[in-house]
Amino acid sequence: MQPDGAVCSRAACHEAAAWRIDWQNPRIHTGERWKTWLACDEHVEYLRGFLEARSFPVRSAAFEGELDAAAEVDS
Repeated sequence: MQPDGAVCSRAACHEAAAWRIDWQNPRIHTGERWKTWLACDEHVEYLRGFLEARSFPVRSAAFEGELDAAAEVDS
């Protein structure tokens, strides 16, 4: 079961999150500050590609249903 709001971050997608994509914009995110997008199976590559095309550091992993307290989630 997904927690409330644990849906894909792709615009107009309402599918349950299966992946977490952590990323930084080096111009505005300093140190250990990372933003998190959630993604369904269909959109994980699209969202990763969007960030990688901008040369942002990106890491992804299966979404286990919970985010750590430091995660900054963008919808």
